[in-house]
Amino acid sequence: MIKTRLFFLVVLMTFFNSIILGQCAMCKAVVEANLESGDTKGAGLNDGILFLMSMPYIAVFLFALFFYLQKRKKDVA
Repeated sequence: MIKTRLFFLVVLMTFFNSIILGQCAMCKAVVEANLESGDTKGAGLNDGILFLMSMPYIAVFLFALFFYLQKRKKDVA
């Protein structure tokens, strides 16, 4: 019961993380200054930061998943 709730919580957090603004103060100031002046060079900066930030979490998740599956396979056999 707890595992299913935790799983659904992780899934919901994964799908709704795109609305989170993951910028440092300096990056945010540069993007806001560029957007106010009409320049669109920094428009994709926030998505790029979120993409780079998510890669280590995905790698750790995949490692944990493979570890769990291998351990479960050993226990069954």
